[in-house]
Amino acid sequence: MEKVRVHIFVLGKVQGVFFRDSVMKRARKLGVFGWVQNLSDNRVEAMFEGEKEKVEKIVKWTKKGPMFARVDNIDIEPQEYTGEFKDFQIKYPELEKFIN
Repeated sequence: MEKVRVHIFVLGKVQGVFFRDSVMKRARKLGVFGWVQNLSDNRVEAMFEGEKEKVEKIVKWTKKGPMFARVDNIDIEPQEYTGEFKDFQIKYPELEKFIN
């Protein structure tokens, strides 16, 4: 199986609509690894790694998103597969300033 890595940025009504949680659940169900996070400019950013077919499925799903989301644009950047992730998680950069 070919393994791939994709870095995406999703623009639209994608915050406050359970986008990150929905991405995480779908990625875990598919067996895709990586992370998803909100950005301060109201976009959602995600990194997906795994079998090519499964990564393609999650990327296709993010073009629509969950029920209350509205995706206006998605930037997709293929990258070199690294295998660095062992699971899929939501990152909370807005909270990191309080932790560090």
